[in-house]
Amino acid sequence: MASLIQVGLSSALRKKFESLFFVWAMVRSSISVELKRMFTSFLRRMIPFLNPYHVIEIHEHRSKHMMGNKLYSLAKAYLSNVCSHGAHKLDAEVRSLSGRPFLTIAEQEEVVDTFQGAKLWWYSSCCKPKYSTKSSNAEERFYRLTFHKKYRKLVEHEYLTHIFHEGREILARSRQRRLFTNISSSGTGYSWTCVAFEHPATFDTLALDPATKRHIIEDLMSFREGKEYYKKIGKAWKRGYLLYGPPGTGKSTMIAAIANFLEYDVFDLELTAIKNNMELKKIFLETSSKSVIVIEDIDCSLNLTGKRVNKKIKGKDEAEAAPGASKEYENVNTVTLSGLLNSIDGLWSACEDERIIIFTTNHVEKLDPALIRRGRMDMHIEMSYCTFEAFKVFARNYLGIEIHHLFSAIEKLLLEVNVSPADVAEGLMSRSLRNADVDACLANLVEVLNLAKEEMNK
Repeated sequence: MASLIQVGLSSALRKKFESLFFVWAMVRSSISVELKRMFTSFLRRMIPFLNPYHVIEIHEHRSKHMMGNKLYSLAKAYLSNVCSHGAHKLDAEVRSLSGRPFLTIAEQEEVVDTFQGAKLWWYSSCCKPKYSTKSSNAEERFYRLTFHKKYRKLVEHEYLTHIFHEGREILARSRQRRLFTNISSSGTGYSWTCVAFEHPATFDTLALDPATKRHIIEDLMSFREGKEYYKKIGKAWKRGYLLYGPPGTGKSTMIAAIANFLEYDVFDLELTAIKNNMELKKIFLETSSKSVIVIEDIDCSLNLTGKRVNKKIKGKDEAEAAPGASKEYENVNTVTLSGLLNSIDGLWSACEDERIIIFTTNHVEKLDPALIRRGRMDMHIEMSYCTFEAFKVFARNYLGIEIHHLFSAIEKLLLEVNVSPADVAEGLMSRSLRNADVDACLANLVEVLNLAKEEMNK
């Protein structure tokens, strides 16, 4: 019978019910079974009328497949930031490289929150999942939110929305950013796996023309602050960047700098690991907001015209090319250009907000114009050979200098030869690790550039 009392009962009302149940325990042995049943039914009907409090439960999982409940995660973050000071017992974990602990209310703890004059009680507990088997010992956590029934509309229409937005901001500030890649999951197709994203690249350390760098930063800032603008013009809140240029010009470093600047996760999508358009769509749906989705060397990833499959089965009879005839043909990748375009720019692309999509290529001329048109790849960024301005960034970062008598010789050589930023960095770094002699490091770079000039002349 005690299970009929909701957690939200006031202390005075709870005492009255406890007294009532005590009397019931005394007399139930002397009355008939039918009378017991009638009295129990009466109590069940009366409690909702007598109890002025309503309850909302937010469970950790939301289906029999144990899919995570996003609202639970957001409520957890919200309570850790707003209400954890009122708890006697806390759970602690580290979520970011700063080492700052993330505190959440522990199991069986209750905290109080106020919102627009309403008082709300949060209680953390656990239970057996609804969809688990009888033999399973698994448990899931949940939060029970209790409030006076006069605040029901306020809670439903404003308070839960407030928790959603506040929780997202708190998670964005406290989380450990991650680097994802798609791998095969036996029996279920492909899914994402991740590691901590700890790449140190920033725009300050990126060797790039200052004007180009400034233009990219301004574009990223406009995108990050453009939620209302994108909603106003009726476009999905996403933006595409095409990075193109010779190998070693810093395309991957640029991606890391963008992710660090925006504080987004990175999803490194390997197209050759995906069998068909349906799997591609599924894996795009599993990416999150505030993320950078990357397809590197897209010109090498797939033949996006569909000719690849035809070439594979050309000259084979129908029986040999039929499904199930040979594993060689069953595993042929059938992702098409149309499938990729629908995933990045079709109706499905608006399922999550605030995403950057980046393609990289060494041969931009090989790409289908439909893939890189404005609107899909909004900004085309050429990653070129090292310029003198880029070299000065290296000199400042590697050697801590702004000017040197060898700079004029290096500037002249950089105008005469095509050398990648990676080669320039290696020329400066090869001796700086062992010897901080600035003259020796710059002399080594001059030697590297002269060798490159001789090779070019040959």
